[in-house]
Amino acid sequence: MDDRYFKQASADTGVPVRGVIAVAGLLEEGATVPFIARYRKEATGNLDEVQIIAVRDRLEEIAAFEKRREAILSSLKERELLTDELAAAIDAVMTLNELEDLYLPYRPKKKTRASVAAEKGLTPLAEAILLFTCSLPKDAEAFINPENGVETADDALAGASDIIAEKVSESSAVRGKLRELFERDAVLSSQVIAKKKEEAAKYQDYFDFSQRISGIPSHRFLAVMRGADEGFLRWHILPDEETALKIINREFHDLLHKQSGRKNPACTDFIRAASADAYGRLIAPSLETETKKAAKLSADTEAVSVFAENVRNLLMAAPLGAKRMIAVDPGLRTGCKVVVLGAEGALLEHDVIYPLPPHNKTADAERKLLAMASKYKTEVVAVGNGTGGRETESFLRSVFAGSTVIIESVNESGASVYSASEAARREFPDQDVTVRGAVSIGRRLMDPLAELVKIDPGSIGVGQYQHDVDSKLLKKGLDDVVISCVNSVGVELNTASSELLSYVSGLSRKTADAIVKNREKTGSFKAREQLLKVGGVGDKVYQQAAGFLRINNGKNPLDSSGVHPESYPIVEKMAKNSGCSVAELMNDPKKIDSLVPRDYISESAGLPTVNDIIAELKKPGRDPRDEYRFFSFSEGIKTMSDLKEGMLVNGIVTNVAAFGAFVDTGVHQDGLVHISEISEHFIKNPSDILKVGQYVQVKVLAVDEKRKRISLSMKGVPQG
Repeated sequence: MDDRYFKQASADTGVPVRGVIAVAGLLEEGATVPFIARYRKEATGNLDEVQIIAVRDRLEEIAAFEKRREAILSSLKERELLTDELAAAIDAVMTLNELEDLYLPYRPKKKTRASVAAEKGLTPLAEAILLFTCSLPKDAEAFINPENGVETADDALAGASDIIAEKVSESSAVRGKLRELFERDAVLSSQVIAKKKEEAAKYQDYFDFSQRISGIPSHRFLAVMRGADEGFLRWHILPDEETALKIINREFHDLLHKQSGRKNPACTDFIRAASADAYGRLIAPSLETETKKAAKLSADTEAVSVFAENVRNLLMAAPLGAKRMIAVDPGLRTGCKVVVLGAEGALLEHDVIYPLPPHNKTADAERKLLAMASKYKTEVVAVGNGTGGRETESFLRSVFAGSTVIIESVNESGASVYSASEAARREFPDQDVTVRGAVSIGRRLMDPLAELVKIDPGSIGVGQYQHDVDSKLLKKGLDDVVISCVNSVGVELNTASSELLSYVSGLSRKTADAIVKNREKTGSFKAREQLLKVGGVGDKVYQQAAGFLRINNGKNPLDSSGVHPESYPIVEKMAKNSGCSVAELMNDPKKIDSLVPRDYISESAGLPTVNDIIAELKKPGRDPRDEYRFFSFSEGIKTMSDLKEGMLVNGIVTNVAAFGAFVDTGVHQDGLVHISEISEHFIKNPSDILKVGQYVQVKVLAVDEKRKRISLSMKGVPQG
């Protein structure tokens, strides 16, 4: 790749050129983002994952741009249209819009009004007008030719106008200046389609709406676009037309006038009229489409960023850990599905109970639950928060009142998706979807990350307008987050599912499946290096994956840590210098504290790597997630009618958007804390204060049961 592209990527991302070049080289070699960020700090200048991803994405965009440039040059060469001057101009541009503007006059076209006029022999008339040498309308009479369809002088002038309009439209100078106007001053306006006003009630805020596109929040843009797509709104993104026409006159007519040195009021008026036609018929629709596309990409990028951050917080939620558990998937008519899970998540038993209306078999349900709890020494009962969740939770609390069993509500969003997935069918081929769903609810309490990676992140339900954003952009953003979370936590090689392993740096779904099959066939891995015996795991895959895989109680104590095998010799040297074994060093904080990092710097390991190794030795394999905190909703709050204005209630943040955060208060309808109600102080972004899964206390501002809207506030409300 040309050095100027590295410089461009550096300017666009804020990453030094040296770092850009290093990232490009490592990616070319097949290195993953987590591996580069964790184990190649010296090469990149200590770049983090966010910076590396930004460089990767910008380099991909530049590569696509260069591919388009080559395609255009090839097309021009084939058609013998490429001059040295044009080639130099194409080589000099650095944006796709500039490139397409240059190519526009040469692009193969379908029949246009201008091409039809040219076929009628009207090009000389148009050229004479552009040179201000034409006497109008008299000179147009010379182009009357009934055989070509030019019946009158007006026909000739109309054709000449079409030719001039196309020239105006294809002027790169005109398009460049107008594009700047669109980007800076275009206004998004929307109006309701009158006959659909009643159906469009949910888009009421956009019935007569306008806002400059450069400042519109992503959620508003996506809402307008959705309303238009559903046929309720009509919308445009346009700047002031008079300003646009002044730009065209300055960049086209005035330049021609200056070059010719002639004055011809009739030609001037004609060119300006043709320019107005060019703007309204050709340029404005084209640039409006382009602006909509750019605004959509910007809105999508912001929406995906918010969505990805929500997914990150959900995946990185504190795990309860290995507990003997009963998990309950609530249900009314069909009953509550109950499963018993061992401390490691294995399914031990399952049943159905009917404690809720219309069945009300509370005694039978209580008997079954207590028998299960006694038999399996249950420590925790997890209950899904779906329909009937609060009622089931209350029943469970009454059943286990006075015991040490803890009742915990679990967000079950996406559990039904998992239960019908191929992963669930492979794991539980003999169980129906209800049992699989209950298992998922229990396991996500034990370890949210390990369970939620089995579900398409888009189905977890923590995004806004995720069905409106570009699906490829969404998948890429969410995949990056899942990969980041999995590798930052690390994966236990001997217990991880194939789905979890597939997100480990360097591993694919195929190699993950091979690892699981190898584990089932030959037993647990005793050392990381045994991975090299698994089909599909070569030196490169091993290099990328090994540091993120953990083996507890293996042959080498370092296999349970985040120290990469390539750095084992460094630790062995540290242990030797400390007069002890590696295991003894890892268990002796004083010896670790006495290490002098600079003593272990080498050509292959700089100070950042050595510092990371020492930090890892202090807390080998430490889980970066928080400790689990138990939570309960406020007593007596089960339905919207239980909420009263001014009441303080407990809640869990379920979603964070650009305009505020949604909070579950236990009434089956999330309430909204608008951004203006999050803090006493001004905040630019709700995610600066709140994250998905966070426990909060909120004040009820208003309850609208008819519209199913709950307004909440955190202003002046003490948080625990």
